[in-house]
Amino acid sequence: MIKLVDFIKVILSEFPEDRLTYQKGIPTFHPESASEAAQLFVLANRYEFPLFITGFGNQIDPMGRKFEGLVTIRTDRMNTMFRIVPDDFYIIVGSGFPLREINRELKEFNLFLPHSGLPYVGSVGGALAAGLSAYQNEHVLPLSRYFLMAEIATPEGEIIKPGSACFKSVSGYDIVKIFSPSWGLLGLIAVATLRVLPLSLQEEYQNLKMLPFEYRKFLKLYQRPDDDVASGYSLKIKRKFDPKQILPLIDTFN
Repeated sequence: MIKLVDFIKVILSEFPEDRLTYQKGIPTFHPESASEAAQLFVLANRYEFPLFITGFGNQIDPMGRKFEGLVTIRTDRMNTMFRIVPDDFYIIVGSGFPLREINRELKEFNLFLPHSGLPYVGSVGGALAAGLSAYQNEHVLPLSRYFLMAEIATPEGEIIKPGSACFKSVSGYDIVKIFSPSWGLLGLIAVATLRVLPLSLQEEYQNLKMLPFEYRKFLKLYQRPDDDVASGYSLKIKRKFDPKQILPLIDTFN
């Protein structure tokens, strides 16, 4: 493993200079595509250098000793609404697109995404990675219910596209939902395909209440999956895609 200053030199030699900034003293990489994120992961593996995905940095603020000596990744420049498909009720959006802006884009198509109306100040990718959920008439409604497909840069530097935009797909476990919540430990969600609803149903979702995030609970499940199916799959994917632990497990609450 090389020193931070040397890895920064590597980044500056491989990418445009504006991709690297300093957020509260922490070197931060801002990819503009899945391929740039994947390229950074390739370099991190080559030099065995740790990275940490923060989204917009709203749920996990990278400060303190735990983040010294690593590079964080923010998705703020991956903020494109790529496609709205009103006939098939789905959208394709960059992970850095603000979640609260989605319904503004959808209004002219008479569509909406229930979770876009929640008081969540952050990105689509961050909301998915953090497992954004809400109460709807005393029932839990996770954003992942509308998460159909993704373009993901894995920790080894590959780009995968799990999931399907079809109403009916193959039977079995829906692997794309493993990434919600994964808190950025399984790879970087670069692009998300989300199911959206006709505006005529909006009244049914007016009383959604946002639930608090449970990062520590996720850490415990990740370390001791026991009988939790999602955590078991997460560990298998982590071992396969991140054998060098480029995305380390960090308890940010201690």
